Amino acid sequence: MRNNVGKVSLLDTVPVPGSQVLTEWEGECVVLALPRFRQKWMQRWLLPKGMSPCTRVQLEEHGTAVWRLIDGRRTVGEIIALLSPHFHGEAGYEARVTTYLMRMQRDGLIRLIAPK
Repeated sequence: MRNNVGKVSLLDTVPVPGSQVLTEWEGECVVLALPRFRQKWMQRWLLPKGMSPCTRVQLEEHGTAVWRLIDGRRTVGEIIALLSPHFHGEAGYEARVTTYLMRMQRDGLIRLIAPK
C-alpha cells in the first residue's frame, strides 16, 4: 500500500531469493550457500587455498518455514499470514518475521521488490 509520500509498506513488498544464492537441504532444514566473491577472478586470486568458495548459512525450523514461502510472487504480508499456523498464533510473530526478512535482505540472501 502506498501512502501519500510515495513510500511502500514492507508488507506489500515481494521477497525474491538473491540471484547467486543456492538452496540445499540438510534433513528438514534449508542451507543457503552464497559465494564469497561475486566475480570468478576474485575467487581464483583472493580466496585462500582450502577455503570454501561459498559462505553457508543453515536455517533453523522457523527460517526454513519462511524460506519455503519466498517464491518471488507472495508479498511479505501474505507470507506472514501463511506462517500463522506454523507459529501457532504466537503473539508478535509478525515482527519476528519482518525483522528476519530485513536481516536476510541486509545479508544479501533476498531482495525486497516494491509492487508496481
